[in-house]
Amino acid sequence: MDYRRITSLLIIFAVFVAITSRTHVEAARVLSQDFSGEIHIAIIPSIYEKAKNNLSFWLERLPSGPSPRGPGH
Repeated sequence: MDYRRITSLLIIFAVFVAITSRTHVEAARVLSQDFSGEIHIAIIPSIYEKAKNNLSFWLERLPSGPSPRGPGH
């Protein structure tokens, strides 16, 4: 067999093995029963506000205007 045919067969075999060897992975952490309880609902808005404030802070630090001219531009 020539090189192309062997390479093609190896690729087909690798794809076949990858498809047939799929496994089911359980969750690393199982959510508790009170996941949607009052405490969770009260915590989420504060996390959202912190993330929004951090993102706006990072965006303010970005330089504005055109990118500098130089090598690679």
